[in-house]
Amino acid sequence: MAKFQNPITPPDYAFGWCNGDVARGSGDEMPIFYPATGQQVGTLIEDGPRDVDRAVSAAAKAFKTSGWPELSVEKRATILESCEKIILENIDELARLECLATGLVMTQIKAFHLPRAAYNFRFFAQYISQASGQRYDNTEGYMSTAKREPAGVAALIAPWNAPLALATMKIAAALAFGNCAVLKPSEQTPYSLVKLVSLLNTILPDGVLNLVNGRGSVTGAHLVGHPNVDRISFTGGTITGRDVMAAAGRQLTPCTMELGGKSANIIFASADFDRALDSALLSIFSTNGQQCLAGSRILVEETIFDEFVDAFLQRMSRIKVGDPLAEDTEVGPIASKIHMERILSFVDHANKDGDKVIGGGQRREALGDGYFIDPTAVAAKSNASTVCQSEIFGPFASFLKFKTEEEAISIANDTEFGLVSYIWSDHLPTVMNVSERMRSGVVWVNTPLTRELRAPFGGYKNSGVGREGGHSCEEFYTEEKTVTIPKAPLDIFKFGKMR
Repeated sequence: MAKFQNPITPPDYAFGWCNGDVARGSGDEMPIFYPATGQQVGTLIEDGPRDVDRAVSAAAKAFKTSGWPELSVEKRATILESCEKIILENIDELARLECLATGLVMTQIKAFHLPRAAYNFRFFAQYISQASGQRYDNTEGYMSTAKREPAGVAALIAPWNAPLALATMKIAAALAFGNCAVLKPSEQTPYSLVKLVSLLNTILPDGVLNLVNGRGSVTGAHLVGHPNVDRISFTGGTITGRDVMAAAGRQLTPCTMELGGKSANIIFASADFDRALDSALLSIFSTNGQQCLAGSRILVEETIFDEFVDAFLQRMSRIKVGDPLAEDTEVGPIASKIHMERILSFVDHANKDGDKVIGGGQRREALGDGYFIDPTAVAAKSNASTVCQSEIFGPFASFLKFKTEEEAISIANDTEFGLVSYIWSDHLPTVMNVSERMRSGVVWVNTPLTRELRAPFGGYKNSGVGREGGHSCEEFYTEEKTVTIPKAPLDIFKFGKMR
């Protein structure tokens, strides 16, 4: 039986952060588990409505009195660059805390997740340094200018699968445009973000960045329904996203929703076979398969289907599942026991639907009490199968066969989701036709998991509302103001004056 050491000894309790200092919540105590061992490693103190009120009030006060919204772009950019620096200076501790709560593989955290977290701050420091205003002289005798001003208090809801990489996109964007913020991590994975907020508060004015902990139904619900919240940015599941939007709608609070995905990874016979194979494995098994960007439906042209699936299964069988701290580990544990059981339940769904489980589908009992499962692949009977329509959110791939471009497009778009799509072909007409007809917010052609922060990112259909990215974030986190000035004194009509 395998025994794994904890990546780090965390604080006994995960507390919130309010107005520049630690803030102990008034709610329930909740256990935090290390997924590799299934053992409790700490306790979260939930923030109740009073605690959320306190954090929102601190952010609102900071927005009015700290001088942060009025800070020059140059000074704000310098502070954002300092945020990047402090992440890189504390990369080992942050990585270990991330691993402890999520089970993500340490080598992947250090190679991808934390560099991305740091770069988010650098990107927005550079972006705001290049921003410009607008002037209109179209109406004779007048000059109008348009400027953007910070919206106010932003509620930022971070997911559990990649807390640092995804939360920092929200934090950096909200702060870059002069807002103050209240961050809520997932109750499963608070430690790395609690540490990050404590580090950033050594740089930022008190109250600019606050943090509350707790369940979505308690802490999150009060936060997104708060009348003094001006913007809501949420990343998470589609069902929860609907609840967040409903609460936001009652307050008329603008929100962005980055939700679920069931992305099609389309492999044509005209593709570079080896690169497409590498991409298919990477897109479904990196981040332990727990990512909304996963190419979880692998559509393969009929003429190469058997060859591609065989090669995929051979590679999949050699994937190293195990201790997330080990240098050679490729897939670590699932983030929670409940989610592990949910992923494995789709094996039963596949059997009931007449699909064929062609690899994996079991818990790794030899690895002890941790939440380890075998990388899994299913040959689906049709795209109507449960495994092809539900977001499984784990190391679980479904294979589908197609004969023509039209059939591939039809299958790919036949889902309630529309976050990303993958297209693999070296035939330009195929690439152009298929990419234009994908009903998804992002289409990756002959490349996996490439994020251009200047470009908009978000989904069609049930995959989201709104977009993230440079200009998209600028529009979301600001209010636009138009000022119109006459160039010379005007002859104004005089009501009531005797003529």
